[in-house]
Amino acid sequence: MSSTPPPVVQPAHLPLTPDDPREIGGYRVHARLGSGGMGVVYLAHTPGGRPIALKVVREDFAADPEFRLRFAQEVASARRIHGLFTAQVVDAGADDAVPWLATTYVPGPSLQQVVERHGPLPAPTVLRLVAGIAEALQVIHGAGVIHRDLKPANVLVAEDGPRVIDFGIARAADATGLTGTGLRIGTAAYMAPEQALGHAVTPATDVFALGALAAYVAGGALPFGSGPESAALYRVVHEPADLSRVPAELRALVGHCLAKAPERRPTPAELIAAVRAHPAVGPSPDPGDLRLPEELRLPDERWPTATLDGRSPHDDPTRAAAPAVPVPTDRVMTPVPPRVPAPVPARVPPPAPPRGPGVRRGRPGKRRGRTALAAGGAAVLAGLVVAGVAYWPAADPDRGGGARPAAGYTPGYADAELTAPDDGYEFDLGAGKVAPAETADWYLARDKGGFVLPEDADAFVASGYVLGPADCERGLDAEPVTSLPFDELADERPFCVRAADGKRLVVARLVDGASGGGPVTLVLSQYRRNG
Repeated sequence: MSSTPPPVVQPAHLPLTPDDPREIGGYRVHARLGSGGMGVVYLAHTPGGRPIALKVVREDFAADPEFRLRFAQEVASARRIHGLFTAQVVDAGADDAVPWLATTYVPGPSLQQVVERHGPLPAPTVLRLVAGIAEALQVIHGAGVIHRDLKPANVLVAEDGPRVIDFGIARAADATGLTGTGLRIGTAAYMAPEQALGHAVTPATDVFALGALAAYVAGGALPFGSGPESAALYRVVHEPADLSRVPAELRALVGHCLAKAPERRPTPAELIAAVRAHPAVGPSPDPGDLRLPEELRLPDERWPTATLDGRSPHDDPTRAAAPAVPVPTDRVMTPVPPRVPAPVPARVPPPAPPRGPGVRRGRPGKRRGRTALAAGGAAVLAGLVVAGVAYWPAADPDRGGGARPAAGYTPGYADAELTAPDDGYEFDLGAGKVAPAETADWYLARDKGGFVLPEDADAFVASGYVLGPADCERGLDAEPVTSLPFDELADERPFCVRAADGKRLVVARLVDGASGGGPVTLVLSQYRRNG
């Protein structure tokens, strides 16, 4: 009886829609494989009948000259990547009306789909996956490329090992203005701290993502928790990874990858060596032999389709994770207790004051002049919703952080989600509520294009996606701003406002903003500086 395992079943294909092309760059298009933030992925065939995955870029990206230039550069770099565990680039149309990229077709599901359908994978399989992906990263980094969006959805499982896809393509969009219109490059749960903060990325950034990927595949739970992306990004920067669901024999290896400081992470070569020496892999550490559980190979299995740079459904894993296992009190691997959202009753905004000449009453101080910049974002339903989930920074030896909550600050309200229906209301930052316009002393007022600050308050907008009170004060002292246009706050980029007394801060994120005076939703957390 043959010991060769049956092949992994090919993913299901979606039929073409009437709007889909039937031919791209001389390749016959037969089906859809998926779609995502950067475009659509098609199953196509070469003139000789060889299947390929053909990725067509979104039209709004295609219209951006900066993106097209960067895309051509990244494709040229990706063509130099020839690895056993990468999906080889075979052709591209960087200069076509709508740019496209063709890679070898991998007939297998993504790691994301495997975990969602089957649950966590056994330690020997995870170790072989780590070795295969690390080998792919060696080749990718050797070509001068950094993946920037390594995650389970971007690793396909073939019968002879993993295949890393979409390497380097994220960088083509990273430097364009389009990233501020609702598309974030990178996935919060797998971003390294330096990437979340908007700092330079290095090969070590991909190693951090590989550690987060391994933790998810081995434990069935994200190492920095699920929920809002903004909260996950904060935990990535300030809190240790929760590896309580990762098998004990993998925690040291995974935890090493998740070090906050890039220089403390292993290189891909060191990871491969660690896997080869690990007793759990047995006599055959070959990453091409994943030893997948038999239930992943059932002949009637039908897998969902893969996506191109799309959001993975990692926020809501469909399978229960393994039971929690006590974790050694190691610096990297101290578990974070699960957070339970505190129920907070919904509030109804007070009646708006009458509109019209002579009705708006005066107040001490003057409002700053209103901006005339265009607003961004989609309209939201009028009303007010308050969500009370606190995410305080943890002690962080890598960054010298203090105890939870942030050392030197006393927290007030946390993650209050407030909606101002129109510019007849303002955000009362002191009370954490929506109030009629011109009734609060410390406020954010509304304008068609952005927020209006009190004359005696100042603000700061972060360059990355994480902002704590200490970082806020440093930013206020170094780079204060006097206006907060909506288009600069898109994609939930955090900003903060300091009160006139110099002691109170509010860190905020714009969740939804509407032009023309429509509803605007903010998430606010308040802090008071001690002393």
